[in-house]
Amino acid sequence: MLYESERKDLCTVVKTMFDRFETNAAGGNVSVRIDDDHIIMTPTLMSQQKLCNLNPYDILVVNMDEEIIEGDGKLTREINMHMACYKQNKKIGCVIHAHPRDSLFFATLGIELPNLTEATQKLGKIPTLDYRPATTVELADLVREHIKSLGDDVVPKACLLNSHGILITDKTLHKAYDMLERIEYNAYIAEKALIFDKLGIVPLHKEC
Repeated sequence: MLYESERKDLCTVVKTMFDRFETNAAGGNVSVRIDDDHIIMTPTLMSQQKLCNLNPYDILVVNMDEEIIEGDGKLTREINMHMACYKQNKKIGCVIHAHPRDSLFFATLGIELPNLTEATQKLGKIPTLDYRPATTVELADLVREHIKSLGDDVVPKACLLNSHGILITDKTLHKAYDMLERIEYNAYIAEKALIFDKLGIVPLHKEC
């Protein structure tokens, strides 16, 4: 089996994401750049059909022309968004797209996620991109332009996809997952901080 250890590792991470409400049965997908020729990626319907309980052969080995080299299952239509990231900047080694419970609150409202916690400060602003329908070329193009606008500052970075979810780019799978976890805690805190601010209990001093 090609890249067996890397595929096992990806299985563990996506199951953890699902169990911790960092994605849901509506979707999400994760890819990792192996080298200049291959990425590994979760298959379509990993959440809806399998509740993210994958085996290593479910993880697809895919070339840069979006052709499956090895693995069971079919490609998610959102591979175009992942490839937009990898082809735009060589620094990106992992792309996580997920539907995390607390961050999705801000994505659904179409507003920037306030970056309040110390653990997320390295990300800078966490914007919400303009709405484009899921899985479309238009969404992939929007993501590509966003990545391009970041220049060399593309890892670690995160943005929300309007009404859809989150997109994280980082050097490795575990660094990207670490960012997802930090951002979700930040979103949980931000919801309550905004309520306290509006109620006049504690003013929110940080920029939002």
